[in-house]
Amino acid sequence: MKEIKAGIIGCGKVAHVHAAAMQQSGLIAFASICSMDEQKRKQFSEQYRVRTYLNLEEMVQKEKLDMVLICTPHPAHREPAIAAMKAGAHVLIEKPLAASLEDCDAMLSIAEEEKKILGVVSQRRFYPSCQRIRAAIEECRIGSPVLGTVNILGWRDEAYYKSDPWRGKWTEEGGGVLVNQSPHQLDLLQWFMGEPEELFGIWKNLNHPYIEVEDTALAVIRFRNGALGNIIVSNSQKPGIYGKVHVHGSSGYSVGVQTDGGPMFIAGMPITLEPAYNDIWTIPEDKEKLASWIEQDRRLFKDVDPVVHFIRLQDEDFARAVLSKKAPLIDGAQGRKTVEIFTALYRSNRDNKPVQWPLFPEKGKNDFDGRIIHE
Repeated sequence: MKEIKAGIIGCGKVAHVHAAAMQQSGLIAFASICSMDEQKRKQFSEQYRVRTYLNLEEMVQKEKLDMVLICTPHPAHREPAIAAMKAGAHVLIEKPLAASLEDCDAMLSIAEEEKKILGVVSQRRFYPSCQRIRAAIEECRIGSPVLGTVNILGWRDEAYYKSDPWRGKWTEEGGGVLVNQSPHQLDLLQWFMGEPEELFGIWKNLNHPYIEVEDTALAVIRFRNGALGNIIVSNSQKPGIYGKVHVHGSSGYSVGVQTDGGPMFIAGMPITLEPAYNDIWTIPEDKEKLASWIEQDRRLFKDVDPVVHFIRLQDEDFARAVLSKKAPLIDGAQGRKTVEIFTALYRSNRDNKPVQWPLFPEKGKNDFDGRIIHE
């Protein structure tokens, strides 16, 4: 099979994960990095033995790149993504697709115009525990989904927000727990439940006075198929962290996953991940299988570096899409759906009323969908 040639834009922490994943892949050749940070460019060059560039278009064209990974802060996805597609590369963007619907639509428009594939990273879809849920829903083994829930409780301290200059700021991070920590679970929720129809939400900064963005958010959702949903996400609870997505069916049976678990996140320290596993599964005929699934998932997380392993699966899925000229598992249109959910929550909090779908960029307003309060 042909090897896909790839480059990375941005030299932050997540860029290192993608670099390691691609160097483990037999499908992707990691060739180059683009960044304005001279020290980080030098580090990448020495660590991964790749060429470095200041100019994105020059990198794409000189290296003849097939795909580019965007690993810049969330509000800074649009410009490099559009430039890379216009220069000739397909583009995979670290979550979320963007911080605003306007940026999403600009990138989707250029992807269509340039006939390029646009994708977004949501590697938890590749967890076996999450794929079991998707299969159970598709096979109608819980009836139809009638209630979906997302719960993320964890803690981010002041050191975390000081670990990068863009963290905790509306214009540089795009948001707080909704934009940074929650997109994986919000993506799973809409993947399992379908498209939302209406959302009422609120957010607050409960105990992080040194940041601008929200640390806690809640929402109630009505889906187009009549199902209901609930979201509770927070960076204000310690000492541990866990993320859960549960789906309850019309049959009365339930399936769910703990996507994230482990000790409190500490900036700059290695992450000890608990295995993602099906923490609730009440389909009667699967009663004898659940213990085996949990053991399989535990063994997988022990035998591989789970952070790199599932990013590699995501990157390779996108590379295969480039080769086959078919959509990846998570394309740009699906990435926009996650942005719709957190955008609706910000607008609902501002206007103190439910927000209906479809969602479009707001015209004539400069409050970042209600995130920025002008005095």
